[in-house]
Amino acid sequence: MLNQIVIVGRLVKNPELRETEKGKKVTNITLAVPRSYKNSDGEYETDFIDCTLWTGIAENTTEYCRKGDLLGIKGRIQTRSYDVDDSKRYVTEVIAEKVTFLTNKNKSS
Repeated sequence: MLNQIVIVGRLVKNPELRETEKGKKVTNITLAVPRSYKNSDGEYETDFIDCTLWTGIAENTTEYCRKGDLLGIKGRIQTRSYDVDDSKRYVTEVIAEKVTFLTNKNKSS
């Protein structure tokens, strides 16, 4: 069996580094990924994909990336659930195993 995903998209907002109760660094980001085909109205739609980055990947991405930057992420799909007001909520996210910074940064910035 295989659980692997590769996506390329733009950061929706600046990443923010957090620390768990056990001291692990983590950041949650959302990538805007345009679809490669038009809908019935002739427009391209965009998917917003939630990604979780841990430890060094989280630190580097938080330090070097900003809203609008183009990122490539290789990782795996993970689902989890939690309870809110007696109802179960489900979350599907990408757990990043590798992040590639694809935005060309100008040396002066």
